[in-house]
Amino acid sequence: MSDNRDARYMALALAQAREAAAAGEVPVGAVLVRPGRGGAPDEVLAQAYNQPIASHDPTAHAEIVALRAAAAAVGNYRLDGCELYVTLEPCAMCAQALLHARIARVVYGAREPKTGADGSVVNVLRHPALNHHTAVEGGTEAEACAALMQAFFAEQRARARREAVPLRDDALRTPESAFEPVWAAEPDWRQAQRWTQSGTVLDGLRLHWLDLAPAAPSPEAPVTVALHGPNGWWPEWLDWAKAQVADGQRLLLPDLIGFGLSDKPKKARWHTLARHAEVLAEWLQQQTTAPLRLVAPPAMEALAQAIAQRLPCRPVGVLVQQPPEPTGLPAEWRELPYPDAGHHAARKAWPWPERG
Repeated sequence: MSDNRDARYMALALAQAREAAAAGEVPVGAVLVRPGRGGAPDEVLAQAYNQPIASHDPTAHAEIVALRAAAAAVGNYRLDGCELYVTLEPCAMCAQALLHARIARVVYGAREPKTGADGSVVNVLRHPALNHHTAVEGGTEAEACAALMQAFFAEQRARARREAVPLRDDALRTPESAFEPVWAAEPDWRQAQRWTQSGTVLDGLRLHWLDLAPAAPSPEAPVTVALHGPNGWWPEWLDWAKAQVADGQRLLLPDLIGFGLSDKPKKARWHTLARHAEVLAEWLQQQTTAPLRLVAPPAMEALAQAIAQRLPCRPVGVLVQQPPEPTGLPAEWRELPYPDAGHHAARKAWPWPERG
């Protein structure tokens, strides 16, 4: 195989990798070629790039997407005699799939020291015990392939720094990993998360809530806001919220400051009924101009009434209701936001004074 031919097809794979980067995927591109025989030209059967994020498919690596497309094109899961060009050393999953497809030759660009299956971590492509072997050539356009990966991850790190949400010195923030057991119960709701630090009363603290809306909400329809109790956070309303969403209601589930995924001031004196009411009233003015229905457990009726008083120009109804005990959550769900004693200030301060 000529160097010029390999470079030409790797250039196509690099173009696919750039498409992946533009889509926010790890920039890996692949091209699957059926070599021409008897003077016939080569046939490019498939060009593909990484897309596990967009497709919600952990197997959608560039190589796998290319294999699927090529197999569909030829009407056979065996791709005997074909060659795959990929910008990064294949992982074990992709390497085994290439062997299953009977790919004759694999040409890749940059080494992958963390997952590579051509000897960087494991040796699948050239493993002597496997019943099929493929010719492998690494390092084609390696510098260009590696540079694309490096630029992508450098931009990812820079973006993370730009988008980092600062935390006040007098507050704590529970790591998001602590909440995984709750998201396991309702994974689609993770996409409904919202945060804000804007607002005079918040003064840089971060407020978290869920915005659960039907596909086509009416702008005139009331918005329901469910306040959790002093020993809970948003999952307190989980089962009730499912029924409301199924009924076509737009529902906001805030974590009060000091609770859940919201920031937690270290000092108990931060927590007064007036301050919480002012935070939530200001937040609601930013979220919607629709009429509001505040739903609160009995312990939070005074807070709901205080919020309504701070929204004099809005129709605001208050409904006092005890939430049903949520199902499908781990037994320790109430304690997940409080990994150490410093996170407990809001609960320790309860019942909150009217003003500090």
